[in-house]
Amino acid sequence: MFDFHLDTDKLVSQLTYNAKDPLLFNSGFFLFFFCVFLLGYQFLYKRKLTRVVYFTIFSLYFFYKACGFYFGFILLSAVVDFNLSNWIYTAKTEGRKKAILIFSIAINLGLLFYFKYTDFFIEIINDLKIGQVKPLNLILPIGISFYTFENLSYTIDVYRGKFKPVASFLDYCFFLSFFPKLVMGPIVRASDFIPQIRKDIHITKEDIAKGLYLILGGLFKKVVISDYIYVNYVQYIFDDPARHSGIECLMGVYGYAMVIYCDFSGYSDMAIGMARWMGFTINENFDSPYQSSSITEFWRRWHMSLSSWLKDYLYISLGGNRVGKFRQYLNLMITMILGGLWHGAHFNFIVWGAMHGVALAYDKMRMSVNDRINAWAASRRKVKDERPTLLKKINRFRKKAGGIFITFHFVCLCWIFFKSSSFEDAKIIINQILYNFNGSAWKPMLEAYGIVFGVMLVGYIIHFLPKVYETFSVLVLSKITMVGRIAIMLIFIWIIIQVKQADQVMPIYLQF
Repeated sequence: MFDFHLDTDKLVSQLTYNAKDPLLFNSGFFLFFFCVFLLGYQFLYKRKLTRVVYFTIFSLYFFYKACGFYFGFILLSAVVDFNLSNWIYTAKTEGRKKAILIFSIAINLGLLFYFKYTDFFIEIINDLKIGQVKPLNLILPIGISFYTFENLSYTIDVYRGKFKPVASFLDYCFFLSFFPKLVMGPIVRASDFIPQIRKDIHITKEDIAKGLYLILGGLFKKVVISDYIYVNYVQYIFDDPARHSGIECLMGVYGYAMVIYCDFSGYSDMAIGMARWMGFTINENFDSPYQSSSITEFWRRWHMSLSSWLKDYLYISLGGNRVGKFRQYLNLMITMILGGLWHGAHFNFIVWGAMHGVALAYDKMRMSVNDRINAWAASRRKVKDERPTLLKKINRFRKKAGGIFITFHFVCLCWIFFKSSSFEDAKIIINQILYNFNGSAWKPMLEAYGIVFGVMLVGYIIHFLPKVYETFSVLVLSKITMVGRIAIMLIFIWIIIQVKQADQVMPIYLQF
């Protein structure tokens, strides 16, 4: 009886929320959770209403295990925006539609602002000696930045006439709480996802193979590459940069560039892969961003769901490129500064966003000038020679490689401000790299952190592999039997468990 009581307590503790061990894709309990979910899903997915109810219950439980009773906020926001969007749709006058939309935006951003930025502005008030206000020390609900943006895109699309609101509250709750993308995105548009909710689901062997590739690849990027580099090197550099030479700081910056990419893209890949296994399609969120040859291209490849959201709902709303060059560049600056602020209530994020805004404005200006020069040169040539000569190919390659080198290092410079705990720490890292490089420290550093740098190199090699390798891998997995796929997955999970860090490493974007 005593042993049974102990086991019961352990079971209850596993099934209830634990702030020290939230339910995430890289946690041990998630494998059990996901297997139980898939087992039931196999018998229910063809019955549409049952499927929606089953999925929604599991999603809400997942969210409860991830953030405790804060999961109530997603229910609250679902109730509010479901009703407001329907009122917008049925409103008779443009004024009434706009008033309801503004109320919806105020409710969503007000809730986000309260939890995310209240203490930030209290700190500013105290620093400026305007007054002395005690910080509230609010805990940011997990996922609030992501589902807030999904709510906003839904009501704005309804207002713009691009989307008819759903008639069923259950469908909207299912869309908002869909657990693969709930905690850290990708940010999913209602117009892309909601039409899939009631469709007939046919899961093909290609879906299984693609999902398996994304899940295992994402897990490898997160647990093997990102967590290992961060725990064994990067955190030491950024925790106290003044103690490290410039070459150590530079490698720490290169390491963090790989850490944040593998951490976030790995989590996104797992979300997309799990959705694929369940018969749902979520758009790609990362497309080898460090292969970009310009900052504009980088933002087409990095966190694509956020960058497209900012473009469609903020940049275009400000006027986009329709209001003259100066206003276009100003709109880019505003969009990126607010995008930086979206990541967190910290001046470093504002600086990070402003740097990207300036770079995007410069890139647009450069492309505009180049277009004019090329047009003028073409008009001066009597005969166009479009033959791809060897010299042209070499020059094109050099230009592409140079663009990738410059863009990557600019992005790394921005990551210094993004990661550093203070503006002063960011300045120290840059100062160490510029004035205290100490290249002679390379050999002892390599001896001490050789494995870390080896893992970092593997990460960059995988990142720069052509897309054809992914296509080939998915094709091979689709040819293997189901038993073979299960064996591959079990072997891979066993390897992951062997190399996994002793303490769970929280995903970086969990704080946003």
